[in-house]
Amino acid sequence: MKGKAEIRQYVQSLLTSSGDYGPLADDDSLLLSGRLQSMDAVEIVVFLEGNFGIDFAQIGFDREAIDSIDAIYSLTQTAAVGY
Repeated sequence: MKGKAEIRQYVQSLLTSSGDYGPLADDDSLLLSGRLQSMDAVEIVVFLEGNFGIDFAQIGFDREAIDSIDAIYSLTQTAAVGY
């Protein structure tokens, strides 16, 4: 089952790989706050394309759409193709 728990686990792994072990709420800002960097945004996009069928070439890229676990989950619910 693909969902918020899978997204949370992935985001948490990105944070810990950069040394961020702080608490993480589903609505915490990830990119705009600086907790994650632009390369992490690319990794999130690749993760979403591969695991949720989101085609960013079709929908365009908006940093705010991947700035929190809640935002990412919402994107998966509205933009996923065939998943």
